[in-house]
Amino acid sequence: MDKDVVMRDITIVRLIPDSDHVDTVASWTFAEWGHLHPGSTADSYREAFRRECGEGGVPSVFVAMHGNRPVGTAALLAEDMDSRPELTPWLASVFVLPEWRGQGIAARLIRRVEEEAVDSGFSQFYLYTPDQQGLYRRLGWQELEELSYRGEAVTIMLRQLEA
Repeated sequence: MDKDVVMRDITIVRLIPDSDHVDTVASWTFAEWGHLHPGSTADSYREAFRRECGEGGVPSVFVAMHGNRPVGTAALLAEDMDSRPELTPWLASVFVLPEWRGQGIAARLIRRVEEEAVDSGFSQFYLYTPDQQGLYRRLGWQELEELSYRGEAVTIMLRQLEA
């Protein structure tokens, strides 16, 4: 599949709470990160996810669409790491379906969330990742701190934004 053709066919849209795609996208994020939220169920996670689908600013969820099919997601949240409540806002839940990876979709989702943060008046924001530091470094993020979060070794990263 030609990467340029695919990227022209990908659109990044805001996910709204009553979208037909909320259940699908919430199931991806629950499968990927549900273990970090002890006591949550697929249903409770989906309802929390639906509340993150704001109309603009924080919180917001974006989805990469190929036609009418979601293939990736990313979010802008007020809080993503309860042990670091002083840090806000957060890039969170960056996920691309395995068969769509390696085509620049995650980078486009991340850039869209960065635009939302700037438009909301933020000059910096944060993320944490156990294993994607290289991707974020290439996109201008800086490593801030390494720590254990809920039993997983992660790196908190910072992105300075220009308004």
